[in-house]
Amino acid sequence: MARTASLSGFPEWLPQERLVELHVLDTLRKTFELHGFSSIETRAVETVGQLLRKGEIDKEVYGLSRLQDDEEDSRSSTTDKADKADPNALALHFDLTVPFARYVVENAGYLAFPFRRYQIQKVWRGERPQEGRAREFTQADIDVVGDGELPFRYDVEIALVIAEALSALPIPDFRLRINNRKLAEGFYRGIGLTDTAGVLRSIDKLEKIGEGKVAELLKSELGASDEQAALALKLATIRTEDTSFVEQVRALGVTDDLLEEGLSELQQVIEAAVQRAPGKVVADLSIARGLDYYTGTVVETVLVGHEQLGSICSGGRYDALASKGNRKFPGVGLSIGVTRLVSRILSQELATATRAVPTAVLVALNNDDSWSAAQDVAAQLRGRGIATEVAAKAEKFGKQIKFADRRGIPFVWFTDDDGKHQVKDIRSGVQVDADPATWSPSEEDLHVRVITA
Repeated sequence: MARTASLSGFPEWLPQERLVELHVLDTLRKTFELHGFSSIETRAVETVGQLLRKGEIDKEVYGLSRLQDDEEDSRSSTTDKADKADPNALALHFDLTVPFARYVVENAGYLAFPFRRYQIQKVWRGERPQEGRAREFTQADIDVVGDGELPFRYDVEIALVIAEALSALPIPDFRLRINNRKLAEGFYRGIGLTDTAGVLRSIDKLEKIGEGKVAELLKSELGASDEQAALALKLATIRTEDTSFVEQVRALGVTDDLLEEGLSELQQVIEAAVQRAPGKVVADLSIARGLDYYTGTVVETVLVGHEQLGSICSGGRYDALASKGNRKFPGVGLSIGVTRLVSRILSQELATATRAVPTAVLVALNNDDSWSAAQDVAAQLRGRGIATEVAAKAEKFGKQIKFADRRGIPFVWFTDDDGKHQVKDIRSGVQVDADPATWSPSEEDLHVRVITA
């Protein structure tokens, strides 16, 4: 069971919990690399101007400052407010997409496009901590970025890679809920709502505040008529596991070229998913995504039966986030909330590590003079990939065995004064002769494994 962190919003794991997190991270890395994504890491700090240039997220950003002892360099609250408006002030990144866009622009001359990257790092947001939301957390992103253009097929591929990665994790069933901003914006434009970004922001609040309040927002803040608000909400209620959403949208009687382009793109994603990830993807026309930089495909992912946790994976297509003069670097990507996932795995006891430590063998000491010989045994075992510790004190064997049990170490190694070796499985009590040059535990005991409950 995951503990409550002493500093709210900044979770820390016990060793056995960390092993579950590492299993999740290793599984994601393996899947991403199997699909040809290269690992990068960007700096934790960006300028405020870089972070805030797209989307309404200024309240979530942690500013960066140095602690000063002398009065001359101390900063007043007035200065703090000024710094927040200074585009050159520094802040911790709140996601990995905006820093990645900057990274692509600065390193474009060294990258081969389309560039496929995965990135697993911590990010920081000044949000109110609650279930599924932390102030410091780990994200795992994959993106494909092109130079000038990026074929739409990558939108399809990204969704399929994520479906494969999530399927390999010890989590409940999930659904990728996919929409297309072109479809939505074209529809709103077709019914006469010109502030399409404003409509998207309102629709994005649908699950939080309900249809009635969204309708009021559309009418009071965006000037929508009753009919326009009703049509926008009708579009948002369309949800299918196949391509039947196309006819449902057309049945609403709205025509627009951008709408047709978005319908076609979303249809391609859903068609591929039905074939290659059946039951994992749905067309959900309520999905809007709050950040303004998305231009096409948008995705949010929920755990079935755990929808209150919020999206565990989100992202989409961004065509204008990264640019250098007239040179554009369109991209598409998705981000998995690793900390949110691990928190749910631990709190619901969905998976557990087979032991609390990596160590498989504790080499016991006969006496204090045997420490060097015990290190030789440990070196032989480690040389063959067997995680091994050496006891620190030559206590009674019973105490050394209890120490191993307390640590979760399954085997204890004994060497008598004549150089004869034996190893004991302290779970079963079975003790057998062994040779440090050849003995190995079973495959199940060789490494820590994470098993589903």
